[in-house]
Amino acid sequence: MIKINLVREGRAVRGTGAVTGAPVAGGGPSGGGANNGLIVGGLILGVLIAGGWWYMQKRTLAERQETVAQKQTEATRLEQIIKDVAEYQKQKTSLEKRIELIKQLKQNQRGPVQLMDRISQDLPDLVWLDKMTVSGGLVTIDGRGLNPNAIANFVENVKNDPMFEEPDLSSMTQVSPAPLVYGYVMKFHFSYVPKGEAGAAGAAATGTSTTGTTGTVTGTATAPSAVKR
Repeated sequence: MIKINLVREGRAVRGTGAVTGAPVAGGGPSGGGANNGLIVGGLILGVLIAGGWWYMQKRTLAERQETVAQKQTEATRLEQIIKDVAEYQKQKTSLEKRIELIKQLKQNQRGPVQLMDRISQDLPDLVWLDKMTVSGGLVTIDGRGLNPNAIANFVENVKNDPMFEEPDLSSMTQVSPAPLVYGYVMKFHFSYVPKGEAGAAGAAATGTSTTGTTGTVTGTATAPSAVKR
Protein backbone atom coordinates (compact mmCIF):
# COMPACT_ATOMS: atom_id res chain seq x y z
CA MET A 1 0.00 0.00 0.00
CA ILE A 2 1.45 3.42 -1.04
CA LYS A 3 0.95 6.54 1.18
CA ILE A 4 1.40 10.18 -0.08
CA ASN A 5 1.85 13.02 2.32
CA LEU A 6 -0.12 15.88 0.64
CA VAL A 7 0.25 18.28 3.50
CA ARG A 8 4.03 18.50 3.16
CA GLU A 9 3.88 18.90 -0.58
CA GLY A 10 1.28 21.53 -0.24
CA ARG A 11 3.45 23.40 2.18
CA ALA A 12 6.34 23.09 -0.21
CA VAL A 13 4.30 24.37 -3.04
CA ARG A 14 2.97 27.26 -1.00
CA GLY A 15 6.42 28.07 0.21
CA THR A 16 7.78 27.95 -3.29
CA GLY A 17 4.99 30.20 -4.47
CA ALA A 18 5.66 32.62 -1.68
CA VAL A 19 9.33 32.72 -2.56
CA THR A 20 8.62 32.98 -6.27
CA GLY A 21 6.18 35.84 -5.82
CA ALA A 22 8.33 37.84 -3.44
CA PRO A 23 10.08 39.90 -6.09
CA VAL A 24 6.74 40.81 -7.69
CA ALA A 25 5.31 41.99 -4.37
CA GLY A 26 8.43 44.06 -3.72
CA GLY A 27 8.00 46.14 -6.93
CA GLY A 28 4.59 47.64 -5.85
CA PRO A 29 5.78 49.55 -2.75
CA SER A 30 8.66 51.23 -4.69
CA GLY A 31 6.29 52.85 -7.26
CA GLY A 32 3.92 54.14 -4.54
CA GLY A 33 6.75 55.91 -2.67
CA ALA A 34 7.68 57.94 -5.75
CA ASN A 35 4.11 59.12 -6.24
CA ASN A 36 3.85 60.13 -2.58
CA GLY A 37 7.04 62.18 -2.91
CA LEU A 38 5.62 64.07 -5.88
CA ILE A 39 2.42 64.80 -3.99
CA VAL A 40 4.31 66.03 -0.92
CA GLY A 41 6.55 68.21 -3.12
CA GLY A 42 3.50 69.70 -4.85
CA LEU A 43 1.91 70.47 -1.52
CA ILE A 44 5.05 72.16 -0.24
CA LEU A 45 5.34 74.21 -3.48
CA GLY A 46 1.69 75.21 -3.20
CA VAL A 47 2.18 76.29 0.41
CA LEU A 48 5.23 78.36 -0.59
CA ILE A 49 3.32 80.04 -3.46
CA ALA A 50 0.34 80.74 -1.22
CA GLY A 51 2.63 82.13 1.48
CA GLY A 52 4.41 84.38 -1.04
CA TRP A 53 1.10 85.67 -2.43
CA TRP A 54 -0.21 86.33 1.08
CA TYR A 55 2.97 88.23 1.96
CA MET A 56 2.71 90.36 -1.19
CA GLN A 57 -0.93 91.14 -0.50
CA LYS A 58 -0.16 92.06 3.10
CA ARG A 59 2.68 94.33 1.99
CA THR A 60 0.47 96.01 -0.64
CA LEU A 61 -2.28 96.55 1.93
CA ALA A 62 0.19 98.06 4.39
CA GLU A 63 1.50 100.45 1.70
CA ARG A 64 -2.03 101.49 0.80
CA GLN A 65 -2.93 102.05 4.43
CA GLU A 66 0.18 104.17 4.87
CA THR A 67 -0.73 106.20 1.75
CA VAL A 68 -4.28 106.73 3.01
CA ALA A 69 -2.93 107.88 6.38
CA GLN A 70 -0.59 110.36 4.67
CA LYS A 71 -3.42 111.68 2.49
CA GLN A 72 -5.66 112.05 5.53
CA THR A 73 -2.96 114.01 7.36
CA GLU A 74 -2.44 116.24 4.32
CA ALA A 75 -6.21 116.78 3.99
CA THR A 76 -6.44 117.78 7.64
CA ARG A 77 -3.56 120.24 7.20
CA LEU A 78 -5.11 121.75 4.04
CA GLU A 79 -8.49 122.01 5.74
CA GLN A 80 -6.92 124.06 8.52
CA ILE A 81 -5.19 126.26 5.95
CA ILE A 82 -8.52 126.81 4.17
CA LYS A 83 -10.13 127.82 7.45
CA ASP A 84 -7.27 130.25 8.15
CA VAL A 85 -7.59 131.77 4.67
CA ALA A 86 -11.36 132.15 5.07
CA GLU A 87 -10.87 133.84 8.45
CA TYR A 88 -8.21 136.13 6.97
CA GLN A 89 -10.51 137.04 4.07
CA LYS A 90 -13.32 137.78 6.52
CA GLN A 91 -11.07 140.05 8.59
CA LYS A 92 -9.80 141.74 5.42
CA THR A 93 -13.34 142.44 4.22
CA SER A 94 -14.30 143.82 7.62
CA LEU A 95 -11.21 146.03 7.69
CA GLU A 96 -11.88 147.32 4.17
CA LYS A 97 -15.44 148.22 5.17
CA ARG A 98 -14.18 150.08 8.23
CA ILE A 99 -11.62 151.97 6.16
CA GLU A 100 -14.28 152.89 3.59
CA LEU A 101 -16.61 154.03 6.36
CA ILE A 102 -13.88 156.20 7.89
CA LYS A 103 -13.15 157.73 4.49
CA GLN A 104 -16.85 158.38 3.96
CA LEU A 105 -17.19 160.03 7.37
CA LYS A 106 -14.16 162.21 6.71
CA GLN A 107 -15.55 163.13 3.32
CA ASN A 108 -18.94 163.94 4.82
CA GLN A 109 -17.31 166.10 7.47
CA ARG A 110 -15.29 167.96 4.88
CA GLY A 111 -18.20 168.36 2.47
CA PRO A 112 -20.38 170.88 4.36
CA VAL A 113 -17.36 173.04 5.24
CA GLN A 114 -16.12 173.04 1.68
CA LEU A 115 -19.62 173.65 0.35
CA MET A 116 -20.22 176.64 2.61
CA ASP A 117 -16.84 178.07 1.71
CA ARG A 118 -17.59 177.88 -2.03
CA ILE A 119 -21.06 179.38 -1.66
CA SER A 120 -19.76 182.25 0.48
CA GLN A 121 -17.27 183.04 -2.28
CA ASP A 122 -19.95 182.93 -4.99
CA LEU A 123 -22.55 184.91 -3.03
CA PRO A 124 -22.62 188.52 -4.27
CA ASP A 125 -23.69 191.63 -2.43
CA LEU A 126 -27.39 192.29 -1.96
CA VAL A 127 -28.13 188.53 -1.79
CA TRP A 128 -28.33 186.32 1.26
CA LEU A 129 -29.46 182.84 2.26
CA ASP A 130 -32.40 181.87 4.45
CA LYS A 131 -32.04 178.08 4.24
CA MET A 132 -29.74 175.60 2.50
CA THR A 133 -30.44 171.86 2.24
CA VAL A 134 -27.97 169.22 1.00
CA SER A 135 -29.24 165.75 0.14
CA GLY A 136 -27.24 163.22 -1.88
CA GLY A 137 -25.15 165.94 -3.49
CA LEU A 138 -28.15 168.09 -4.42
CA VAL A 139 -28.04 171.57 -2.90
CA THR A 140 -31.28 173.52 -2.48
CA ILE A 141 -31.05 177.19 -1.47
CA ASP A 142 -33.90 179.38 -0.26
CA GLY A 143 -32.81 182.99 -0.07
CA ARG A 144 -33.59 186.61 -0.70
CA GLY A 145 -32.12 189.50 -2.64
CA LEU A 146 -32.74 193.22 -3.03
CA ASN A 147 -33.06 193.03 -6.81
CA PRO A 148 -33.30 190.44 -9.59
CA ASN A 149 -29.92 191.40 -11.04
CA ALA A 150 -28.11 190.48 -7.83
CA ILE A 151 -29.86 187.13 -7.73
CA ALA A 152 -28.96 186.59 -11.41
CA ASN A 153 -25.31 187.33 -10.55
CA PHE A 154 -25.44 184.68 -7.84
CA VAL A 155 -26.83 182.16 -10.32
CA GLU A 156 -24.07 183.04 -12.79
CA ASN A 157 -21.36 182.66 -10.14
CA VAL A 158 -22.65 179.21 -9.19
CA LYS A 159 -22.76 178.27 -12.86
CA ASN A 160 -19.11 179.24 -13.36
CA ASP A 161 -17.91 177.56 -10.17
CA PRO A 162 -16.04 174.31 -11.05
CA MET A 163 -17.36 172.62 -7.89
CA PHE A 164 -21.02 173.09 -8.85
CA GLU A 165 -23.16 171.73 -11.66
CA GLU A 166 -25.58 173.77 -13.77
CA PRO A 167 -27.91 175.64 -11.35
CA ASP A 168 -31.67 175.72 -11.69
CA LEU A 169 -33.46 178.88 -10.50
CA SER A 170 -36.87 177.38 -9.93
CA SER A 171 -38.59 180.51 -8.65
CA MET A 172 -38.05 184.21 -7.93
CA THR A 173 -40.88 186.30 -6.47
CA GLN A 174 -41.28 189.62 -4.71
CA VAL A 175 -41.75 189.04 -1.00
CA SER A 176 -41.66 192.60 0.36
CA PRO A 177 -42.64 195.93 -1.27
CA ALA A 178 -40.83 198.22 1.17
CA PRO A 179 -38.00 197.70 1.14
CA LEU A 180 -38.22 195.85 -2.14
CA VAL A 181 -37.07 192.26 -1.53
CA TYR A 182 -37.23 189.22 -3.81
CA GLY A 183 -37.27 185.62 -2.68
CA TYR A 184 -35.71 182.86 -4.76
CA VAL A 185 -35.23 179.08 -4.77
CA MET A 186 -32.18 177.60 -6.55
CA LYS A 187 -31.00 174.00 -6.93
CA PHE A 188 -27.70 172.58 -8.15
CA HIS A 189 -25.41 169.59 -7.59
CA PHE A 190 -22.19 169.81 -5.60
CA SER A 191 -19.06 167.92 -6.65
CA TYR A 192 -15.91 167.28 -4.62
CA VAL A 193 -13.88 167.07 -7.83
CA PRO A 194 -13.71 170.15 -10.08
CA LYS A 195 -15.49 169.79 -13.40
CA GLY A 196 -13.25 168.53 -16.22
CA GLU A 197 -10.32 167.72 -13.92
CA ALA A 198 -10.70 163.98 -13.35
CA GLY A 199 -12.96 162.96 -16.24
CA ALA A 200 -14.85 159.73 -15.80
CA ALA A 201 -12.84 158.78 -12.70
CA GLY A 202 -13.78 162.07 -11.11
CA ALA A 203 -17.44 161.48 -11.88
CA ALA A 204 -17.28 158.05 -10.21
CA ALA A 205 -15.55 159.52 -7.15
CA THR A 206 -18.20 162.25 -7.00
CA GLY A 207 -21.01 159.70 -6.94
CA THR A 208 -19.32 157.82 -4.11
CA SER A 209 -18.40 160.78 -1.94
CA THR A 210 -21.67 162.71 -2.15
CA THR A 211 -23.97 159.79 -1.42
CA GLY A 212 -25.42 159.92 2.04
CA THR A 213 -24.53 163.57 2.70
CA THR A 214 -27.72 165.12 4.02
CA GLY A 215 -28.10 168.29 6.01
CA THR A 216 -29.87 171.58 6.35
CA VAL A 217 -28.36 174.97 7.06
CA THR A 218 -30.78 177.70 8.08
CA GLY A 219 -29.88 181.33 8.57
CA THR A 220 -28.39 184.31 6.86
CA ALA A 221 -25.08 183.68 5.11
CA THR A 222 -24.44 187.30 4.29
CA ALA A 223 -26.38 190.47 4.55
CA PRO A 224 -26.61 193.12 1.85
CA SER A 225 -23.97 195.76 2.30
CA ALA A 226 -25.12 198.23 -0.29
CA VAL A 227 -27.85 198.69 -2.82
CA LYS A 228 -26.73 198.60 -6.43
CA ARG A 229 -28.45 200.97 -8.79
